[in-house]
Amino acid sequence: MLLPPISRRSFLRASGVAIGLPFLDAMLPARAADAKKAMEQQRRMVLIGQPLGMYGPNFFPENTGRAYEPSRYLGKLQALREHFTVFSGMSHRYAAGHFAEVGIFTGVAPEFIRDKDIKNGISLDQEAAAHVGGQTRYPSLILGGGDVAWNRRGVRIPSEQRATQVFRRLFIAGTAEEEAREVQRVKDGQSILDDVGGQIRALNRRVGRNDRERLDLFLTSVREAEQKLQQEEHWSTSPKPRVDVPTPTVDYAGPQLLERSRQWYQIVHLALQTDSTRVISLWLGTQERPDIEGVTIGHHDASHHGQDPAKLEQLALIEEAEIRVLGEFIEKMRGAVEGEHTLLDQTAVLYTSNLGNSSSHDNNNLPILLAGGGFKHGGHVGFDRKNNALLSNLYVRMLHHMGIEAKAFGASTGVVSEV
Repeated sequence: MLLPPISRRSFLRASGVAIGLPFLDAMLPARAADAKKAMEQQRRMVLIGQPLGMYGPNFFPENTGRAYEPSRYLGKLQALREHFTVFSGMSHRYAAGHFAEVGIFTGVAPEFIRDKDIKNGISLDQEAAAHVGGQTRYPSLILGGGDVAWNRRGVRIPSEQRATQVFRRLFIAGTAEEEAREVQRVKDGQSILDDVGGQIRALNRRVGRNDRERLDLFLTSVREAEQKLQQEEHWSTSPKPRVDVPTPTVDYAGPQLLERSRQWYQIVHLALQTDSTRVISLWLGTQERPDIEGVTIGHHDASHHGQDPAKLEQLALIEEAEIRVLGEFIEKMRGAVEGEHTLLDQTAVLYTSNLGNSSSHDNNNLPILLAGGGFKHGGHVGFDRKNNALLSNLYVRMLHHMGIEAKAFGASTGVVSEV
C-alpha cells in the first residue's frame, strides 16, 4: 500500500518548538512529471559578501577556461572545481572608495553610487524574494551585517547580526513563555530535539533508507548548531579580563572570524534545507586580527598592504582560511540530496566583495566565485581587467536561474552566457 506523500510544510512540533524538515523523497508527488516540476520550482540563491576584497594574484588563475591552473587560494577548492566558476574582469565600474559596499548587490549605474550621494536601487536578493519569497515562511534572510540589502525604493534593509536570534526565529515558536523556556533549555545544554524524539521515530517508519540518512544528517546539523549557540552563550556571560589600555572607540567584528563564518554557514544551510527561505544574503569578515595560526596583525592592516611582502603573506593566511571555510560550506550543500539533485544543484551561491584591491580602495576586477545552481560551470571566465564587464549582467543570469525572466537588472547591458 502506497503511503500518501509527506507535506513539504511538515514540522516536528512540541511545546515552544517547530522544526522544519529537510527535503525528503517521501515529499515528492506520486506522478513523476509533478515531482520534476516541484523540484524545479525550489531554486535558491545565496549572496555572500565580505568587505576587504581578495588579493588578486592569489585569487585569480593566470589562464582561463576549464583547464586553468589553480591559484594559491583556489587550490583549496580543487575537490569542488567542477561545481564553481571564477570570474575576473568584472565590476560595477564604481569609483574608488569603501562607499561602494552599498552597491555591491544592487549594481546600479556608477553615477548613483558616489561618496555622500547614494541613490540606490533594489538588491539582487530582494528582487529574487519579490518573486519567490511568498513560497516560504521567510521571503529572505539578511544576515551578518553590511549595507548590502535594499528594497525597491532604494531604502536599506537592516540585517540580523546575532546568530542566536536567527536560530530562535527559525526553530523556536510558541508563546513568549514557551520561547523563553526553550531558549533557556538550549542555553542549559538540552537539545530542542529531545521533545520531538517520538515524532522522529514515527517519521522514520514512513520513509525509506535514503530519507532516514538525510534526517540523521539534518538532525545532527541542528544539534551542532545548538552546541555552537551554547558555547556563544557561555562566552557572552563570562567575565572579561581587565587591561590597562585606553578603551577602544571603534566596534570591530571580533577575532573569531572562522568560527563566526562557520556558524553563519551552518544556519544558512539549515534555513535552505528546511525551505524556511530560498533567498539569503550574508555579510562576513572582520577588521581586527583573526585567530588564525601565523597571523599577527589585523585583517584591515594586512589588506592595506602597500605591496609589503610581510603583510601580503599575513593577508594570504587570512584569505586562504576564508576560502577553505567557504569550501566546507559548498561541500556540505553538495552532500544534501533532494530527489535527483543536491541542495547545491538547486542553489546559486555567489561569493564576492565590493573591493578588488583593498590596499588602494579600488572597486574594479572584483573577486567573484559562483558555485552550484545547475550552471554549466566553465572554470575561469576572464573579461577585460581594465575595461570590466558589468557584474549586473551576471546578476541577470542568476535571476534566470531562479525562474525569473528578467530582461535587465541594475545597470546591466545584457546577460552573461558563459555559465
